[in-house]
Amino acid sequence: MQTREILRIKGDALFTVAPDAPLAEALAAMVAQDAGSLVVMERGCLCGMLTFRELLRAITDRGPDALTIPVEAVMVRDALQVGPEVEMDELQRLMLESRARYVPVMDGSTLVGVLSFRDVARALVEEQSFENQMLKGYIRNWPEE
Repeated sequence: MQTREILRIKGDALFTVAPDAPLAEALAAMVAQDAGSLVVMERGCLCGMLTFRELLRAITDRGPDALTIPVEAVMVRDALQVGPEVEMDELQRLMLESRARYVPVMDGSTLVGVLSFRDVARALVEEQSFENQMLKGYIRNWPEE
């Protein structure tokens, strides 16, 4: 299964924030959308990722005043990105190695979606369930000699 198929299962919801937005605005958007990450976009281009990890780190380091600083001060600038043709096994390996819970999927310079570790786990369960059903059907219909 490729990242494009996982995106199809997940749906096309995509949440973004501007790099100059205050962290309080980003946090409010994440809570309202029940999203663990926001794609930081500037002039139509991906320039970073903001996750709860960066928000929590900023608040721990700077206290409540952290909510007034801009997103670009704490966002991940060199976030892991993958293309739509990346296989699920490779995506899992990359996410584990980089400790990334959210990965933007890029088709050239166009952002087509963001996959979370949960999205990948859900796709894996669905794929295994389908394979199990097919194998059980094959075994039930085993040709007699």
